[in-house]
Amino acid sequence: MSKNRYAILVAGGSGTRMGADRPKQFLELAGEPVLLHTLRRFAAPELRVQELVVVLPAEQFTTWQRICADYQVTIPHTVVAGGATRWASVRNGLAQLASHEGGTVAVHDGVRPLTPQSVIEATYQAGYNHGAAVAAVVPKDSVRGLNQQGSYALNRSRLRLVQTPQCFELNLLQRAYKLPELTTFTDDASVVEDLHPIHLVEGDYRNLKITTPEDLLLAEALLHR
Repeated sequence: MSKNRYAILVAGGSGTRMGADRPKQFLELAGEPVLLHTLRRFAAPELRVQELVVVLPAEQFTTWQRICADYQVTIPHTVVAGGATRWASVRNGLAQLASHEGGTVAVHDGVRPLTPQSVIEATYQAGYNHGAAVAAVVPKDSVRGLNQQGSYALNRSRLRLVQTPQCFELNLLQRAYKLPELTTFTDDASVVEDLHPIHLVEGDYRNLKITTPEDLLLAEALLHR
């Protein structure tokens, strides 16, 4: 297997739950846009990522170009237009990697700017070793399921909260994304799991997905620690 590494950063959100005047990937976090923090994480030389693909809605290209100019971004990356769903956006990002023979590709939420390098590295390694690997953490709270009678307790030690990155053998992910989109697809692991077992990697509670104003406040606090 090729040891080449690639990354697709998916940033197609509109930020409606943030109640902000711009998409959440462009909100400032410690003086820089959220998406730029995420890009810098995957551009770390130690990770040896050969190609970085950023997936954005086409109407946000100009904004991102202006951000790159304003912040003097010199990180090599390719910007690809997203689709109507996350599945379509990842498929478009994969198309940019079609010329590569193999390797391991990470798919990561563009609004997860605090992912520790150790988690990224561990997930890449597990993706290389197992074909499909996902960062995940144990729920901190008690969890209950719903039924017609009300609710019932679930054993949280047997549950995991899924994060990104999610790393896959490139050809495997390409095969999975050639299949039709289903409404049950919630992430890349759910697209792949009918073709290949999913290996879990220990994630990190700091690996926040910026979705609400509270997430941004917490991310600021973690960065300033």
